Amino acid sequence: MVLSLDHILMLMEIFANRISFNLTMIEAEKDSARDLISDLPDSIIETILTKLPIKDVVRTSILSTRWRYRWASITNLVFDDRGVAEYDEIVHFIQKFLLLHDGPIHKFSVQSSYMRGSAEVDQWFLFLSRREVKELIIELGEDEWFRAHSSLFSFKHLTRLELVHCELCPPPDFKGFMWLKHIDFQQVVFPQDDYDRLIAVCPLLETLTLSSYDSIELTIHAPNLKYLTVDGEFMELCLAHTPLLVSANINLYMSDHIVEHLEQSSSCNLDKFLGGAAKLERLVGKVYFVKFVSVGIGHGRRLMTYHHLKYIELYEVSFEDLKEVLVVLQLIVNSPLLKTLQVSVSTASRTKVEPEDLQFWDKNAFDGATLHELKTVKLSDVSGMPVEMGFIKFLLEHSPCLEEMTIRPTNMTDASVSMLVELASFRRASPQASVVFIHDPM
Repeated sequence: MVLSLDHILMLMEIFANRISFNLTMIEAEKDSARDLISDLPDSIIETILTKLPIKDVVRTSILSTRWRYRWASITNLVFDDRGVAEYDEIVHFIQKFLLLHDGPIHKFSVQSSYMRGSAEVDQWFLFLSRREVKELIIELGEDEWFRAHSSLFSFKHLTRLELVHCELCPPPDFKGFMWLKHIDFQQVVFPQDDYDRLIAVCPLLETLTLSSYDSIELTIHAPNLKYLTVDGEFMELCLAHTPLLVSANINLYMSDHIVEHLEQSSSCNLDKFLGGAAKLERLVGKVYFVKFVSVGIGHGRRLMTYHHLKYIELYEVSFEDLKEVLVVLQLIVNSPLLKTLQVSVSTASRTKVEPEDLQFWDKNAFDGATLHELKTVKLSDVSGMPVEMGFIKFLLEHSPCLEEMTIRPTNMTDASVSMLVELASFRRASPQASVVFIHDPM
């Protein structure tokens, strides 16, 4: 019988689980266990060890003579809270494991709620800097901060770096991580000038995640970056050189001093953010993203064309701010391959409609636009404001291939019934387009 790779991996998973279970009864059944596993190929043994919790990996030394020292040469070291009751226990276990380990370490991961910054953590960095580590993941206990030892910047083989609640201070002569492809920083702080520099000196960087940042200015030069996730408050956010970027997931917040800073800016944030991402395929903007990029936008300004952008998802769009509406329009009109559009309307405030709002659709420059590829539209928290209805009308009239538009109102009131009547009167460029009005009961 020929087994597929999936079947083989499934059997190894089952076998690894059985070993983990049998370790607690090994003294009673030592001989039978030895007969079962002594002759396994080295590659199978290594695969089994990678699937076991690391404490069970050490315990496999009693299975047979052949297994006795295999644990000391595994290349993936993953330490967590399983089987650990306190800080001293996990620190002692890691220290002893590293002392007895022999050979290269490709992955070193510590994710423990018991851990905290200490001299022992510094010793780990020093030890690992001589072990050709490719993946380094450090997450200590909740609200525990640590300062990464300077030896981190001598890791020559890193391909993945994930840090949580960490302080970094790159030395002035730091030349970069030449092989680093993935960065995931959650509340990792370092001097303002080093943010841009650290990214720029990672020439192979493909995935960048920056979470929980506060009032920083960031300009990204990353020629091989493909996936970007950003969360926090940013004074400036510029994709200066990201020619291969395909996915951007941006979650922005605004404090009063950020708003004040943006009000004094004269440049267009939308140009700065998307101007260097010509191959973008997927854009997700949350909370105040649209407000952030609307700074400096105007009717006379034309975006570059995004020939690859197929999916746009925007949250908390204020249709009371016509600059934000203009951002959405410019994005969809300048994305000829756009297939899916999802927009959540901001419910922060609902003010009286001004006369100029009612004239917005008469004076905009998008009447000749056609959204040739748009097939799916999802709109949520729609209240029926004239500008919102004008946006819906625009989409229906300019999307000849539209298949479905889903509308979720803020609540079902008499205004919602009026909205339904008005929707029924809108012309549809696509004969197969359906409009689905969804009411979520309280």
